[in-house]
Amino acid sequence: MLKSPETSSEQMYGIHTAALKGKSHGQVLKHGDTFAVFDHSGDILAGSQDQGIYFHGTRFLSQLKMTICRIHPIVLNASIVNDNGMLAIDLTNPIIGEGDGHSIPQGVIHIFRAIYLWDDCCYQLLRVTNYHAAPVALRMHLFFDTDWADIFEVRGTIRDHHGTALEQKLHPDGFELGYRGLDGIERHTRVTSSPAPLKVEPGRLTHDLRLKPGQSETFYITIACHDANHEIRVGDYQQSFNTLIESFASFRSRACRIESSNALFSNWLNRAYADLHMLLTATQEGFYPYAGIPWYSTYFGRDGLLTALMCLQIDPGIARGVLGYLAHHQAAETRPEADAEPGKILHEVRASEMANLGEVPFRQYYGSVDSTPLFVMLAHQYWRRTGDLPFIEKIWPNIERALEWIDEYGDAGHDGFVEYRPAGEGLTNQGWKDSHDSVFHADGRLAKPPIALVEVQGYVYAARLGAAALAHAFNRRALAEKLTGQAEALRRLFEERFWDEELGMYVMAIDGEGEPCRIRASNAGHLLMCGIASPARARRTADQLMDEGLFSGWGIRTLHEKESRYNPMSYHNGSVWPHDNALIAWGMSQNGMTRRVENIMTAIYDAALHMELHRLPELYCGFRRRANQGPTLYPVACSPQAWATAAPFLLLQSCLNMEIDAEARQIRFDHPVLPPYLDELSMRNLTVGGARIDIKLIRYPLAVGINIEDRDGDIEVVVRK
Repeated sequence: MLKSPETSSEQMYGIHTAALKGKSHGQVLKHGDTFAVFDHSGDILAGSQDQGIYFHGTRFLSQLKMTICRIHPIVLNASIVNDNGMLAIDLTNPIIGEGDGHSIPQGVIHIFRAIYLWDDCCYQLLRVTNYHAAPVALRMHLFFDTDWADIFEVRGTIRDHHGTALEQKLHPDGFELGYRGLDGIERHTRVTSSPAPLKVEPGRLTHDLRLKPGQSETFYITIACHDANHEIRVGDYQQSFNTLIESFASFRSRACRIESSNALFSNWLNRAYADLHMLLTATQEGFYPYAGIPWYSTYFGRDGLLTALMCLQIDPGIARGVLGYLAHHQAAETRPEADAEPGKILHEVRASEMANLGEVPFRQYYGSVDSTPLFVMLAHQYWRRTGDLPFIEKIWPNIERALEWIDEYGDAGHDGFVEYRPAGEGLTNQGWKDSHDSVFHADGRLAKPPIALVEVQGYVYAARLGAAALAHAFNRRALAEKLTGQAEALRRLFEERFWDEELGMYVMAIDGEGEPCRIRASNAGHLLMCGIASPARARRTADQLMDEGLFSGWGIRTLHEKESRYNPMSYHNGSVWPHDNALIAWGMSQNGMTRRVENIMTAIYDAALHMELHRLPELYCGFRRRANQGPTLYPVACSPQAWATAAPFLLLQSCLNMEIDAEARQIRFDHPVLPPYLDELSMRNLTVGGARIDIKLIRYPLAVGINIEDRDGDIEVVVRK
């Protein structure tokens, strides 16, 4: 049974800030199904914070503390290096008193700490060097503990019952912590040291060091996470690190590389590349971007689809991996407890104890109204980008089943619109704004299901037209005509029911009583990328989005500041989401509003310059931009987060109004724009089919010049100025 001290059952699955009291920004690493959050010294602080080493949604280590002579070292520097591969930390000693009355002066002992993750293991190097003029004797303690907390507990949910902690097993080189969950799965954390410690005790390793002046000693600490379903895999420190670096080099070699004349802008893109690589997780179908750290480090349908769509131009291989995985896990039957229906595309997968027991409904959960049309949209866009018809043919049955879900289950009311009505105990709202209070009427009343969201109708329209194009490619003309007719019928009905002349934009939703939610929200901005809005109404909608009530100066808010539930500190009712802005900007570029795209990209870029590592978080608060101040952070935002990481690539693509048509073997730029802070931009290793091209763009006072610097194969560059 689940309880939450602060929220109703509707809010049961939210992230409670009270659980993160005293939280500081942590240093994040991830590889595969393991991620870790450390403090700036490389320790993991015990307590109710998000720090820890996690494996499959469970915290396998909740404390890691290093002391020298029982004193905490002083942090000199901590940074993420090697493209997110390693956390590198320099530490030194405070004054250390010795037993004979002598002391070691401050700042003469240097400790270099290097930490990385690979294959379910955390590898740590500790190199201690004596810069004192005299020999020193030091005792180093390493303390370890774990609470075996489910990620939902870390988020703030309280459980009535837990499994059993197993007796620690001591070994000459370390020890093993164990836990038998209520789901019957044993989970283990194996800690080892090389060289072996002087002393091994439950939860503690002790090393004695005797260092002459200038002498160093190095220790390798390995923390391996495994359970009954996953064998322990421990490798050599250096070999595993070399493999990690090679994996990023492989990612870089296949992706388009973007460089600019502005070092800060280049750093922003490089951070996005590195974060994207870190979030990618290998599956049998290809790489899949996990949604975000720490709360969503797993498969999410909507997040994966939109992330793949946003970085489609630089690396279409991600889209192939996402489409393949989601096709493989498409629902085949009706399961109300999981909101599953035949043909529906996944919302999320969890493998933690609470998910296995059904304490949360997210083990394999389908409560997302938009993942299914987005799946079809991405399949079409992937084909246009790559021309990879054999792969589309492979997943064509999944596309057809997705279209059947849209017709039969998505439009269960047969009113022409796709809507949602939660079937199980999962999410109340099932669009991308899935907070319990994110869909409401002008007077603040919550909308009643079934709810037809404005952006979902746009996705369905684009999905049907995209599927029609694919049907043409397979010479299935009757199906193509049917889909085109369905799209046109939806467009006419949509314009009739969703447009609000007084608002000057489309309403947010229509509820189960047929009442429109007359709310000015960012949702309507997604229509611009789908083609369902008439040109005149698309422009009027864009006018509202760029009004100061929605545009904060740091980006477009999720909700207009005059609406009844507006709160700039809320998750969905007034905050700024980078991915939301990028999708809106892409739609504006398709409607000839490139200068507005430039304003949006500049706002998001400026915000990133105030962020640690120039890393865009999942969201930030929607307060108006103030002189000489940065944006206000949202306290429990994921960072890094997949679609925020992909936002810079789509923003830049939108500024350049760039499109790749693999069938025509063309790269098209339609009235491209470079902002004043970008004089030059290079795109290298841009691939179309088996061909490759390097392009350089130069900003001039009235236009953007495009030069081909290298070309291998048949690619045409078309520029419309």
